[in-house]
Amino acid sequence: MRMEYDRIVNTTTWSAGPGCHGGCGAKLYVKDGRVVKVEGDENHPWNFGRGCSRLLAMTQYMYHPERILWPLKRVGPRGDGNFARISWDEAYDLIEENFNKIKENYGAKAVIFIQGTGRDIGGPMSLVAYNYGSPNWSQLGLGGQACYGPRLGAMSCIQGDTSVADCSQFFEKRFDDPRYRLPNYIVVWGQDPTRGCPDGFYGNWIIDCMKRGSKLIVVDPRQNFLTSRAEHHLQLRPGTDGALALGMLGAIIENGWYNKEFVEKWCLGFEELAERAREYPLDRVASITWVPKEQILAAAKAYALASPGSAIQWGLPIDQAPDGVIVAQAINDLWAITGNIDVPGGNVIARNAYHVSAYPFDNYQLADMYGDDFVEQVVQKRIGSDEYGWLRKWRCYIQPDVAVRQMLTQNPYPIKATWIQTANPVANAADMRLHYEALRAMDFNVVIDLFHNPTTMSVADVILPAATFAERTGFRAWFQPVQIISPAVNVGECRNDWEIAMDMAQRFNPELKKRYPNGIKDYMDWRLEPTGMTYADLQARGGWKWGDEEGSAWVPYKRYERGVLRADGKPGFRTPSGKVELKSSQNAEWGATGVTRVDPLPYYQEPFESEMSTPDLFKKYPLIMVTGRRSAVFFHSEHRNIPWLRECDPHPDVEIHPSVARDLKLENGEWVWIENERGRIRRKVKINAGIHPKTVSVLHGWWLPETEGRAPNLFSAWDVNCNVLVPTGAQSRTGYGGNAYKTTLVRLVKMHDGSPAAPPVSVWGRG
Repeated sequence: MRMEYDRIVNTTTWSAGPGCHGGCGAKLYVKDGRVVKVEGDENHPWNFGRGCSRLLAMTQYMYHPERILWPLKRVGPRGDGNFARISWDEAYDLIEENFNKIKENYGAKAVIFIQGTGRDIGGPMSLVAYNYGSPNWSQLGLGGQACYGPRLGAMSCIQGDTSVADCSQFFEKRFDDPRYRLPNYIVVWGQDPTRGCPDGFYGNWIIDCMKRGSKLIVVDPRQNFLTSRAEHHLQLRPGTDGALALGMLGAIIENGWYNKEFVEKWCLGFEELAERAREYPLDRVASITWVPKEQILAAAKAYALASPGSAIQWGLPIDQAPDGVIVAQAINDLWAITGNIDVPGGNVIARNAYHVSAYPFDNYQLADMYGDDFVEQVVQKRIGSDEYGWLRKWRCYIQPDVAVRQMLTQNPYPIKATWIQTANPVANAADMRLHYEALRAMDFNVVIDLFHNPTTMSVADVILPAATFAERTGFRAWFQPVQIISPAVNVGECRNDWEIAMDMAQRFNPELKKRYPNGIKDYMDWRLEPTGMTYADLQARGGWKWGDEEGSAWVPYKRYERGVLRADGKPGFRTPSGKVELKSSQNAEWGATGVTRVDPLPYYQEPFESEMSTPDLFKKYPLIMVTGRRSAVFFHSEHRNIPWLRECDPHPDVEIHPSVARDLKLENGEWVWIENERGRIRRKVKINAGIHPKTVSVLHGWWLPETEGRAPNLFSAWDVNCNVLVPTGAQSRTGYGGNAYKTTLVRLVKMHDGSPAAPPVSVWGRG
């Protein structure tokens, strides 16, 4: 029987629910005040109606019986799991009272504002942090700030702008736009984009290009859907991406396969780069990376000779390599010397349409919003800025490894409270126990989330219930197009992250009420002003506006020739020299203002733990644990409690090669210990012939919501989460990148006394 719906709401996915970086168009079917079905929007030019499993399971997510529906206050000791319902005004009063008391006694910098990744949170987080007066905005627990930041920083230093693989996403007519040309090759480096929407990039665009004729080169230690269809698969040792990139650079330069015209006219430092690359002959690179030199040479030749018009799409392992910024610099140099910058089918410069952004991403945008004086004050107080010059000169985040140390030592100044929004650091932080102790040491912790998790249960003093994307007003300005998020329903007393942040920001700074008397509506209209439209205007025209004005700074191609990339209007790139700086002057300058020093040229650094850098440790722990494998049904630590999704991926597993299984006499489906000197966890064996024999792969973010949530169990996070084994403090010389998420050494130990009984998976409630 066909259901009749009261209405269908067209919106954009971002924020809680699917969890990912979003951008997809969605249709929300509403009946009797409830969303009863969710589908992709077939008219949306981003995803063409496609929707992931997480999107399709939104009704289970929104109406889960254990969702937090109203503000809560801790009752009794932390960890007991006892909370009492309070009103929003009571919650806000409690937060305001505690935060103002801390500000009075220690200064506003004594509060750290902690965000996770994926959701639309940078805008709300910075709004409340800066209006409270704290410079300390962080992704606490993300060792080395190793998520997209290192790649963004490298591109800023080398070419002055972010670039992404050109899959026609900057044109409303997409593949039918006459200006567009398909990539000849797409190098997928350290990513399986088909599993999600990484960093403003819809993963299935890769497949769209493959269907139309693009060929693949894939760099990955695991085999997957894309490697099975690649012309070249470089199965490298985890953490050696920098050596591979330098080897490819050397081969391209030595054989004259680079774009001489582009290099001579638009690049600076080519001779110095060539000299550095000569230090990495293919024999040496092969011994470092495990990739035969013939394969490296063939892949480099294929990419270079098909250029310009070939693209590189990269992923998180670049950031989490031993020195993520420098590795990203080497890969950026690859597309630079082959002339693949801002050409059809290459790595297209990615400017937001109309220059609209939701929040200040770096110091330059921060100055635009708050003024130069404010930037200087923030920089001087920002945690880690004394040690890392990059924190003074570039992104607005603090250095998370330094921050956790400061939370524990209270040096050089006290840290007394946290605001935790869209994050679950107790389950997601590297060296979980260290971060658990640091958060437990705080006087006051505010957590904004949708479900109880290890963080809410162990450290929260006040919990505020957040809304899903289906319940919130918002906007999305990430490359193209400018989009709005339209609410369909309300669930309980849950509130939009933006609304929560604006409410508290106006309490901390009453002047904000004069500027935004209508709260987030006025703020969003102000941020959308460059489009010439308000939130209501965009809603009336269908939800998005494409910036497709020919000759503008946000429309490809070859903008460096047209003089639209630089503030002075001259041709060139947004770098000090106006050229692509293969030897980065900014890297040298930024790296000279802190304790550390940064080489302006790319180089290779051996992983923190490895057969070469720690041979004695390697004898004891001879396997490399690669974490962070993406699941099609989970986003980081989210979604383990959603029945449809958990059914697809029910147990925390470890992928091992058949040879490892034979050596340890392990069977598929058997439970096994994974150990190193930091602890041990248990995982279910999954034999995979497509993984390198010297590596094991684990999905991160695991906790078991069906088990006891009160301390000390905390939903079994200590028992199954791989971050128990991952160290912190292995950040790179820039402070951005590094940490051993992909290179931690471990061993597997058979459970001779029998596997511990796996708890039954029942995620609709524990009682």
